[in-house]
Parts: sequence; structure tokens; C-alpha cells
Amino acid sequence: MNILLLGSGGREHALAWKLAQSPSCKRLIAAPGNPGITQCAETAGLDTTDHDACIRFCRAQTIDLVVIGPEAPLVDGLGDSLRGAGIGVFGPSKAAAQLEGSKGFTKDLCARAGIPTGAYVRTRSLDEARATLTRFDAPYVLKADGLAAGKGVVIADTIESAEIALADMFSGQFGDAGAEVVIEQFLEGEEASFFALTDGEAILPFGTAQDHKRVGEGDVGPNTGGMGAYSPAPVLTPELQQRAMDEIIRPTVETMRAEGMPYSGVLYAGLMLTQDGPQLIEYNCRFGDPECQVLMLRLESDLAELMMACAKGQLAGQSAEFSDETALTVVMAAEGYPGTPSKGGVIDLGDAEKRGAKVFHAGTAHQGSDLVACGGRVLSVTATGANVTAAQRAAYEAVDAVSFESGFCRRDIGWREVGRESR
Repeated sequence: MNILLLGSGGREHALAWKLAQSPSCKRLIAAPGNPGITQCAETAGLDTTDHDACIRFCRAQTIDLVVIGPEAPLVDGLGDSLRGAGIGVFGPSKAAAQLEGSKGFTKDLCARAGIPTGAYVRTRSLDEARATLTRFDAPYVLKADGLAAGKGVVIADTIESAEIALADMFSGQFGDAGAEVVIEQFLEGEEASFFALTDGEAILPFGTAQDHKRVGEGDVGPNTGGMGAYSPAPVLTPELQQRAMDEIIRPTVETMRAEGMPYSGVLYAGLMLTQDGPQLIEYNCRFGDPECQVLMLRLESDLAELMMACAKGQLAGQSAEFSDETALTVVMAAEGYPGTPSKGGVIDLGDAEKRGAKVFHAGTAHQGSDLVACGGRVLSVTATGANVTAAQRAAYEAVDAVSFESGFCRRDIGWREVGRESR
């Protein structure tokens, strides 16, 4: 089949790398792609906000399947436009993508379907939000309702800092995403990510991971899009995975179908593992970044076939096989991230991949003969090992082989599990 992959980040490089290995993939085009993706796919310029242009491109290139990597085109309804033109799509409809596009939508769905999640209130003005704070105990969880590149969540320890954060949100810190703010109950526990593929009816578990959202070591500082991750997540035991399927994933898929907006694609559930069991923190309607990188390094099944099965409504009977090894990825970011990252820093990958790691490109570009940084998160250096400790060691050996003077990374990815493994 001919496949068009939309996106340019580390997630898309990982997907391109895995799709290119699929025997069923005859031709792979990425738009716009990045320097790393050019090693395994053709690239093309394409404006994903121009749906008609995307349709014309797919017809001209005889595309059988479009894989939409980022969330914005999904929330914008690109999948609907392509399907309407008879083109296969891996990714949900605009209506179904509200699971990520609106925190309030997801919370309301949880309430209707009886899905375990924290108590919440949707607020639409600063005054309303300030008044609502008194109904919650510190720390306060504040979420911009819309898309904010993974940075629209603030956890405030005091009511004073919460009020400042709310003022920032409603004054446009996150653009239109902050026009509404969801205030939630703070859940105690450990976070983990659970993935599933679905065609709207059949559901296939698709691995677990733990990521590190805070910019600083020890999980401190502002939230980012993700500074590193590992898979599988041992804290998500088989029993907890089954509970997540039965209590969270399946009720979501069934409710979406019953309400006329069937969900097709990958469903990424961010979970809090509380004393009462897993509770939903949020949904993403695409693969996580950097979680995708560790999942793809472990995946042994044909990704293209699984994605096409989702697109055709033929997922029933399919299976997803993963390596028993642990994969761990370390994000190398540009100085200033997650604020204003410095651009133009020269990168030399050295012999990182000769050490057995895989370096996925995210915010990179060619400047003459140099590879340079052009974004916040620049590289995802990914390696495997028998457990998290071994995978961490291999990943940081590869990180140390990379020369990127204007970059930085956390040196403690996987620290919780490494601590548990050392006991």
C-alpha cells in the first residue's frame, strides 16, 4: 500500500521508521517530515489545514492510507475530509477527537459513562474560576480546555499561585485553548500511560509507558511535551491493565459509538494509579511523544497492517506483539525549552546509533552541511535493555555520544523504576 504520514516530530520519525519496515508498505511519503525521516521515507510539502489540497495530493500519489500524526489536524477534522473523499485514514473524526481537543468534553463523557476520574468543574471566566477554587483542596489542578501542545496544565500548591495561573490562562497564555479552564481534583498516585487501538468497535491493547512531563530532574519545574519515557511500565500490572480496559477504555469506545461519534485510531489514556485503582487523567487521540518512540522500538507486529485494519473496521482478530525488552528514550531539548528555545545549535550525532541506540529526530533541520536545532525538543535518543536500569544505561551512553552544545536533557529518565529495580 502507499502511505502518507503527516507530521514532522519525533513521534512521526518513529512511525515512519516502523512503517518503512512493513512488508505491506510499498511507498511511504511524509509531509513535511524532518531530516531523520528522509532516511526512511520520501518527503513532501503539504498544508494540512488545506483539506482540498491534501485530497488532491492523495489522489495524485494514489495514497491508500493517511496516518495523521499530530493532534491539531485531527481536531480540525482532516480525517473526515479524507474519508469523505474515499481515502483510508488512521485517526479519529473531528467529533471523536474532542477527547483530546476539549478537556471539558472528556470529563463530561466520563460523568455520563461512569468512568473513574477526578471531580471537576468547567469554568468560562476568571471570576467563575476564582470562585470555584474554594470548592477544591490544594494542590489545585488547572487545565486549559483546548490544545496547548502538552503545556496547558498547571498544578498550583497555593490558592494565590492558582489565581495567578488562572489569570494567565484567561488572559491568553495558551491562546484560544484557555478560553475555558477545567479545575480538577488532585489525584494521589503514580502516573502511567495505556494505549489501545480501536476501529470503533473492536479494541486491541497496544502497550504501556511512563513519561516524564516536568522539565527538571526529580519531576520539578514546568510541564513540557515530554522529556523522556520508557515502555513497558511495570506499575501497570496485568491486573491494572485489565481494569483500565474494563473501566476506562471500553466504556469510552462504547459510549462514543452509542452517541454517534465512533472512535477509530489510537486511544492514549493518561492514568493515575490511585489506591482505588486506575483513574483517567486525560485522553490523547494520537500516539504520545516521546511514548511513541519507545513503543515503536518494541513493536514486532506489522504497523501498517494494524493501522489499515483500524481504518477499514477490520481490527477484530488482530494481535499486537511486543518485545519483552524495555525501551527508554531521552529527549535532548534546546536551551530555553519549554519557554523560548534557542535555535541554530549545531548537532553531531557521533556514533550514538553504532552503540545500538536509535536517534529519532524532532526539532532538527539542515543548514548547509550542518544538522541544527530548530525546535524545543530536538532529538529522542532511544535504546533497549533487559530492564529499565539496563535501557537507561544504554540510552545515556548514546546521549553522551551526541554533541549538542546548546542542548540539555534530564539525566534521570526512569528514576522511579530504577529505584524499584535496585531494591
